[in-house]
Amino acid sequence: MRALRRAVLTATLITLGVAAGAVPAHAGTGRGAGGQVLTVTPSSGVARAGASVTVSGTGYDVTKGIYVAYCVDNGAGAAPSPCGGGADTTGSTGASHWISSNPPSYGEGLAVPYGAGGSFRVTLTVGTRIGDVDCTVRRCVVATRADHTRPADRSQDVRVPITFAAAATPARTSAAPASTGTAGTATTGPAARTTAPPAATTAAAPVAAAPAGSAAPAATGADAVAAPGGTVDPAAQVTRVSAASGTGGWWLAALVLPLLGLTLLAGLRRRRRKAAP
Repeated sequence: MRALRRAVLTATLITLGVAAGAVPAHAGTGRGAGGQVLTVTPSSGVARAGASVTVSGTGYDVTKGIYVAYCVDNGAGAAPSPCGGGADTTGSTGASHWISSNPPSYGEGLAVPYGAGGSFRVTLTVGTRIGDVDCTVRRCVVATRADHTRPADRSQDVRVPITFAAAATPARTSAAPASTGTAGTATTGPAARTTAPPAATTAAAPVAAAPAGSAAPAATGADAVAAPGGTVDPAAQVTRVSAASGTGGWWLAALVLPLLGLTLLAGLRRRRRKAAP
């Protein structure tokens, strides 16, 4: 039992020792031509809104000052540039750091001297843009480069690429399918047509022609039949006239009335004669 406990304890200590001495999985490391080692934590999966990263270096030449900055990578043999914040020779922006153990007189108190073995440790802020450059498209790096006192010296160039977390995928919303004529829903075809019923027509009764020489009075009320177009058809007007003219009627009355009077008188005389004794 004791032997098993010792084995477990030994394995645990070994694991912890390896983990303590190893570089974190999300850290990135770059190596320079002169044996410099540059480590950035974290260097991958960085938040797109921006994040602070820890930068440490070892093995640098303490006789040469350097800048530690977040820059656009221009490839091997070319100075990383432009850099976020530019060359911070005043030490006021925090966007870059000046490391030098022998700066010019104006740099004393501004430049941070190297630690033992040409080491340093600083913090930088990185984001998806450097000026107008999109660092999700262009390669941007945390880099060291010789300071402004040796602008052409490429011996201190060391780079660690920075990559960002994937952009958040917008939530997808699916529209409800369009109604396709379910029960209780009226649907129309591609070319729905509406046919108006034919207009009702009423046939006019035959109209008797008026006798020649008599004026046909205008029909009114139910006697008037409208012709197409909203006007009254003269041919459809109903004419009502008497069979005789006004003069013919008076002449006939003057002839018949005396005859009726004579007939009545004759009848009365006959009755009187029969009634007499």
